[in-house]
Amino acid sequence: MRRNGETVEHVKKLMRTETAIPGLVLLDLPVPGDNRGWFKENWQREKLLSLGLPDLDPVQNNISFNDAVGTTRGIHAEPWDKYVSVATGRIFGAWVDLRDGPTFGAVFTAELDPSRAILVPRGVGNSYQTLEPGTAYTYLVNDHWSQNAEYTFLNLADETVAIEWPIPLESVEISVKDQAHPRLAEVEPMKPRKMLVLGGNGQLGRALRRTFPDAEFTTRAEFDVTDPAAWTSKHWKDYGVIINAAAYTSVDAAESPEGRREAWAVNVTAVGAMARVAAANRITLVHVSSDYVFDGSVEVHSEDELLSPLGVYGQTKAAGDALVRTVPSHYIIRTSWVIGDGNNFVRTMASLAERGIDPSVVDDQVGRLTFAEEIARGIAHLLSAAASGTYNLSNAGSPMSWAEVAQVVFEVTGHEPGRGTPVSTSEYFAGRRGIAPRPLHSTLDLARLVETGFEPVDQVTALREYLTT
Repeated sequence: MRRNGETVEHVKKLMRTETAIPGLVLLDLPVPGDNRGWFKENWQREKLLSLGLPDLDPVQNNISFNDAVGTTRGIHAEPWDKYVSVATGRIFGAWVDLRDGPTFGAVFTAELDPSRAILVPRGVGNSYQTLEPGTAYTYLVNDHWSQNAEYTFLNLADETVAIEWPIPLESVEISVKDQAHPRLAEVEPMKPRKMLVLGGNGQLGRALRRTFPDAEFTTRAEFDVTDPAAWTSKHWKDYGVIINAAAYTSVDAAESPEGRREAWAVNVTAVGAMARVAAANRITLVHVSSDYVFDGSVEVHSEDELLSPLGVYGQTKAAGDALVRTVPSHYIIRTSWVIGDGNNFVRTMASLAERGIDPSVVDDQVGRLTFAEEIARGIAHLLSAAASGTYNLSNAGSPMSWAEVAQVVFEVTGHEPGRGTPVSTSEYFAGRRGIAPRPLHSTLDLARLVETGFEPVDQVTALREYLTT
């Protein structure tokens, strides 16, 4: 097959070639033809996914037609991914990594004709120079163009990246705007897609603030997860991660009619909304779950155990987990006995000891403490390890009952460890109404988490540090 006096290669096998810029993938495309012309599958989702490419999910198809040889377009990095190809003609393409990271400033160049395409990830600067008249440059993008979007630009003649243009820049037409773009040393790298933390003022939310200081945090007053309008209030393509630290956690109140409605609204209906947003915008959803999704009949719970919640709170958390699993990129972080800033069991025991009160403490519920700082640390680790799925996450060490935890609190705070009266769960709640059933065994198997390279801190060590700092 010939075009403009040149042969177009049409016997290529569909294949991908990695480049020195992470995520920038060059593609060879089959272009069958005969005396009538040629045909190609320019974007064939199923075949490209089978090559390991991410799902572009394009929303816009653009075409730039160029009359003359040497038409040169500037280096623009955009806040979306794009799939670039040529319908007719030929280009020299140049791509520069303008993302914040170790490959900032890396360059890749290649010629594209109808038998070649390239996947350009968000933040990689894209530019080209036409090598034939009548060149039609096409691209798919996965977000709609907006003049309010944040772009990053680089000067075509930057001496650091030193692109070897086939036609010298002084001999071609370049827009005044492209000529005014900054050199690499003056470019502010494009930051990654944003992280949003829901429930930013809770025990976990406050720990996440210390772990992810650059994230965007919201409270219920700022972003009500139960309000459908909230889920249309943001440009979700700007976000890469949502951490759901917002939850209804009043275990006993959830057994009342009003509490039941609130628990389902926050823990299920709102989670369904965030799951839809995450799936539609390729956002990674991190969801914090609970040991209450189990009935406690098994001494140690693995991630694969079938869910069997006893009360309303546990039922809503189990339903939320099921919704999160519909998101292609998700983490379900299952925790137990969470301790963080504010009122909690450890602070209560320390206060009682200080005031000379000897409490009755349950001794037949067994598990491990999970400090909020440990959850935040574990989430950061799992996100960096890119090992999505369901993970148990608690502090390590031998399981203890609540009564044994109280003894450690007494000892660390300088009081007699033997103070207090151990009682069973049924004895403790005898005569009280509206009490939710509790799982007696809450110990979580941490093997899957440890296999990712995470080493949980021993719960007694963490408890001592918590009480003395």
